[in-house]
Amino acid sequence: MRCLRGKCSDSRMPWDTWLIFLVLGVVLPWRGRARMKKLLAMPHVGSMERLSLYASTIAFQWFAVAVVAWRAWAHGFTAAQLGLTVPDRTRTLVAAVVGAVTIASLQWLNLRRMGRIPVEARGSLQAIAERILPQATVELLPYLALAMTAGLCEEFLYRGFAMAALLHKGLPAWAVVLLSSVLFGLAHSYQGGGGIVMTLLIGLLLGTSRLAYGSLVPAIFWHSAVDVLAGTAGPRYLTPKTASGQESENVIH
Repeated sequence: MRCLRGKCSDSRMPWDTWLIFLVLGVVLPWRGRARMKKLLAMPHVGSMERLSLYASTIAFQWFAVAVVAWRAWAHGFTAAQLGLTVPDRTRTLVAAVVGAVTIASLQWLNLRRMGRIPVEARGSLQAIAERILPQATVELLPYLALAMTAGLCEEFLYRGFAMAALLHKGLPAWAVVLLSSVLFGLAHSYQGGGGIVMTLLIGLLLGTSRLAYGSLVPAIFWHSAVDVLAGTAGPRYLTPKTASGQESENVIH
């Protein structure tokens, strides 16, 4: 594991690394689509269902990170190779904060734009938003925990381990960013074709930042900002203004 950017002495990828890529590229997309299909088939999704979804997703992502980190350590990957160090703290922190504010602002503007579109014209994303975004105050903190978990865990999986493994195999940087972004997009295939494309484009930005700053920190901040804004501003613009039962009293505005 002496180099990541150049050709290495052994370009063969271990079987367990291939297995991890299989899970990232096939199993996780299938799992996400199956869970979303089940949610969409339900006539009503309440707080208990959403809280269960948040908790199970958080547990699964941390379990996946633990397994992948174990295999990365077993194959000799260093913290620097996985993007877990911060070579230039000031530059990296400024990029992380400024980028997070910028991307959060763009996310808010996009949600606001979508909120002006008639509900019937929003397509499947409307149904998805109604089922997975927090609708009551009791759901907000668990959702924020999920948003931060996704920022940490998904960045480690796709921009940390996946990019390190592909760079170690000798692929050029542009191909590594593209392939990791394709995997990232597929993981969000439950959002439909538009969701795959949008997530892939975001992945290209996050992957480029990983190479530019030599650290996952900016990507973690930017990723988390997108998800946090989706959960805090999304319910205001994308979900019905009235709800039945107790949730109608606690809708997040």
